Amino acid sequence: ARIAGLALDIDVVRDGGVPPRRTPGRPLLVDLQHCDPADVPRGEISEQGGRFATRNFLRALKMAAAGEADAVCFSPFNKAAMRLITPGYEDEIGFTAEAIGFHGTAKEFNVLEGLWNARVTSHVPLKDVAALLTQDAILDNLRLTHEALRAAGVARPRIAVAALNPHAGDNGNFGREEIDVIGPAVDAGRRAQIACDGPFPADTVFVRAKRGDFDAVLTMYHDQGQIAMKLLGFEAGVTLLGGFPFPICTAAHGTAYDIAGKGIAHPGAMRNAMLLAARMAHRNAAASEGPAA
Repeated sequence: ARIAGLALDIDVVRDGGVPPRRTPGRPLLVDLQHCDPADVPRGEISEQGGRFATRNFLRALKMAAAGEADAVCFSPFNKAAMRLITPGYEDEIGFTAEAIGFHGTAKEFNVLEGLWNARVTSHVPLKDVAALLTQDAILDNLRLTHEALRAAGVARPRIAVAALNPHAGDNGNFGREEIDVIGPAVDAGRRAQIACDGPFPADTVFVRAKRGDFDAVLTMYHDQGQIAMKLLGFEAGVTLLGGFPFPICTAAHGTAYDIAGKGIAHPGAMRNAMLLAARMAHRNAAASEGPAA
């Protein structure tokens, strides 16, 4: 706030002193008192920064799991810094599951102005993707995408499924995954009353989704969807960790250490992440109160 020249209108409490009732519209800072800003090198991967981020995230997850918060929204993490503190740190999904003792299925979604992107495989080498694609894996992700969109307020989500191979395999000339795996999974999704269609060639499916034909695109691997979504709106995209008992959101971009302290970072994606987390938390609260809510 000092660097940005802002006057903050917030309440501050020490960890353990969170009041049961809050003042509407007034942010509350839970100060863990575990970091002196002077000790964190700006714009660099550091142990201090990794420790600060890890403890903050863990405390926020614990608060939500205990019912002290209805959602979690975190700023982008530098995974290299996190691994300096937690060597086995892979991603936020695994960290969250371990932190709150969650044993269900959770996935990462990217959200941009009403368009969602889900993926069957995520942080794995590209050479391993085809072997990881199964009908069950695709169907499970269709179900989770359907449920996440409904939790966000989409009454009947329309989901497009991307092909793996060029031109959707060209009737088997460029690969059979579309015929043997992806297509049958889409059929199974329809039988499960999910409004899904595909597989569509990956180089055109986002064109159709952008013009409003679909609410979400299920892609087969990480960059197949990430490249499209970030080109469509790098400064507005949100990442949602769906499937957990409470919404967890962040900006879809990275930490941008190269512009730290320059006052030129765009707040749009972080703002959108907070708003999505708040909307989903509000819907969860209304659903738990029943028809009278």
